[in-house]
Amino acid sequence: MEFRYLHSISEISAQQWDSLVHSDYPFTRHAFLAALELSGSVAVATGWQPHHLCVYQAEQLVAVMPLYIKQHSYGEYIFDWSWAEAYQRHGYNYYPKLLAAIPFTPATGPRLCIHPDSDAAALYEAVGQQLIAQAQQLQASSVHVLYHSQANHFNAPFMARSSVQFHWFNQGYTCFDDFLAQFKSRKRKTLNKERRSVKQQGISLQRLSGNEISEEIWQQFYYFYQLTYAKRSGHGGYLKQDFFKRIASSMADQIMLVIARKDQDIVAGALNFFDSHSLYGRYWGCSEELEQLHFEACYYQGIEFCIERGLQRFDSGAQGEHKIQRGFQPVDTHSSHWLAQPDFAHAIQQFLQQETTELKRYKLQCSKHLPFKAT
Repeated sequence: MEFRYLHSISEISAQQWDSLVHSDYPFTRHAFLAALELSGSVAVATGWQPHHLCVYQAEQLVAVMPLYIKQHSYGEYIFDWSWAEAYQRHGYNYYPKLLAAIPFTPATGPRLCIHPDSDAAALYEAVGQQLIAQAQQLQASSVHVLYHSQANHFNAPFMARSSVQFHWFNQGYTCFDDFLAQFKSRKRKTLNKERRSVKQQGISLQRLSGNEISEEIWQQFYYFYQLTYAKRSGHGGYLKQDFFKRIASSMADQIMLVIARKDQDIVAGALNFFDSHSLYGRYWGCSEELEQLHFEACYYQGIEFCIERGLQRFDSGAQGEHKIQRGFQPVDTHSSHWLAQPDFAHAIQQFLQQETTELKRYKLQCSKHLPFKAT
């Protein structure tokens, strides 16, 4: 096998890259990764240095992996800040680190995309060894593969880590009321009350896809996006406006935008991506805080979209225990980690074992609070 590294996704054609993705999962598509880089949202200057891996056998491209040299841990959603602090306390540099992930996107999916005729097990073994060798060459502290599909993992010396998200699953529902029929009476009344509250405030909602989203609406949504990040984090968000312009053109068929209007003015928006089986909730913003609107725009409209399209799952993003009472179930997400310093690797392995035990308890407790009737 020959391993080559790209300083930009533009160094390979969309046709070559996408031929190995062989699914419509939106976030490993060339168009999505290119929009991040060409907009300047992902660059050396932002601490995300593209270092994409391409694997060749006899000059044939057999695998690709979105890969970055990171100078911080922002925008990842698998938190290793305490690891970095421990490194620093002991006089070691945690950054740079090598990261296989989709920037700013905590959505499970393929991270190593393999030609269907290739030996997947052999490729995972070879790529795992290569990532470690590359990290050593770069004098990076570690290698991290985030939010990979459970079947797609790296064996020892990589360490497995789990986390919990809340996803909605389509049980063959025919409409939203069919979904609510599975709720306990009190929980169903609470959710219906939330939806009525939005209507009573004179707010109307609309789901737009593809070319239905005008340039003016995109500009309004970007304003909401910046405003929300400014309130929460004190900055205008990771993504530049040009990123949204680019995906509006190149990925229109995989975008669904919920907009909320009050007195004909757009007051909020929730951006989603989708493929043939899942909806992925990504960004939300509003001009003013209106009662229950976040739940309606970010969750209930998405559920209705899934039911209409026959999508199997709604991945609404990281964190959010408030999703449980709205029918989102706790699920495991997976990542793999390798650290160069043996002492730290041993300590973190012990930490991960304890964390896994606690997560099992947490997941069980979350499940007890789901709103569904006993079966």
